[in-house]
Amino acid sequence: MANSTATVDLKELDFGQLPKDIESTWGKNFGFDYHYPLVSRSPEIKEIFSLIKKVAKSNATILIQGETGTGKELIAGLIQFISNRADKPFVKVNCAALPENLLESELFGHERGAFTGAYQTRIGKFEQADGGTLFLDEIGDMHLSTQAKILRVLQDQTFNRLGGNKTIKVDVRIIAATNKDLWTEIEAGRFRADLYYRLNVVSIHIPPLRQRKEDIPLIAEFFRLKFSRELRKRTKGFTDETMELLRNHTWPGNIRELKNLIERAVLVVEEDHAITPKELSMPGKDYFAAGGKERRRHADEGLLTVNTLNLSQIEKEAIIKALEMRNWVQKDAAELLGISPRALNYKIQYHNITHPSWKKNTNLIR
Repeated sequence: MANSTATVDLKELDFGQLPKDIESTWGKNFGFDYHYPLVSRSPEIKEIFSLIKKVAKSNATILIQGETGTGKELIAGLIQFISNRADKPFVKVNCAALPENLLESELFGHERGAFTGAYQTRIGKFEQADGGTLFLDEIGDMHLSTQAKILRVLQDQTFNRLGGNKTIKVDVRIIAATNKDLWTEIEAGRFRADLYYRLNVVSIHIPPLRQRKEDIPLIAEFFRLKFSRELRKRTKGFTDETMELLRNHTWPGNIRELKNLIERAVLVVEEDHAITPKELSMPGKDYFAAGGKERRRHADEGLLTVNTLNLSQIEKEAIIKALEMRNWVQKDAAELLGISPRALNYKIQYHNITHPSWKKNTNLIR
């Protein structure tokens, strides 16, 4: 019996309070990701949108806080998109991606000869963002010495390049983001309290996806449409069982995890078909924790049956069944069984399981 299809209509969302230029680009490839933050029924998110509309056109510094993957960068992009600086540079820096000395050079630039390897003058991100917005992602990971220099720029919009004496003045709006509790960082001596107060003119806290389950169907549908359009591939939504899995999952990776899962599903689903749990390819332990049942069924809807109580034989048959269900792709079968690929490879060798699609002596998963 075929699964029914869960349908979600994005047109029901109310964008009436947002600028018309955003509405006019709905569904187009350009600016598509800026629309993701608007896809919500959550009261908390609606409050965030209301606040964004009020502060976007100001020059106020904004601090965005939330778990990894909640869409902090996309919120920052939306603020820039509807601000008076929309036609000016929007420069992004990941403060956790660079060591202290390289981050300072990245932010402020350097003069020729400032340090070994500085063969020419380099313009930093603050100068590149002049007139526009600088997004400092993961600012909670910034070293204290760099924090002091950021504080100066926030106070008087001036700085010096590394190795330079010339004072450079810029007009830059700062949007910062972090997945850390900055108060805890301040108490631990890892973050400056004065910088926190400068950044925290407007504070936005994005709740994790598990706390706004009413948004999961909308966001999943949004990403299905996005990737279907990009791939020029017709897909027919999600089955009811698939949508139930999406609602029940805890989403430790938040929006980023959901986005990646839907992108893969759209890639592998057959043309003109709905996305089933099989295309969702959720790891086994997460699948069953979310209430998944389909993987426990035989291909003809019957349960896997065995004629023995011998555990070794049962294990072997379960492995073979999982491999059959995943077209003998060991990595996918390992996910279905809820074990690591290395553990599955060991068991395959132990039970002497082979298949013609595996090249001799090359089926080891590393």
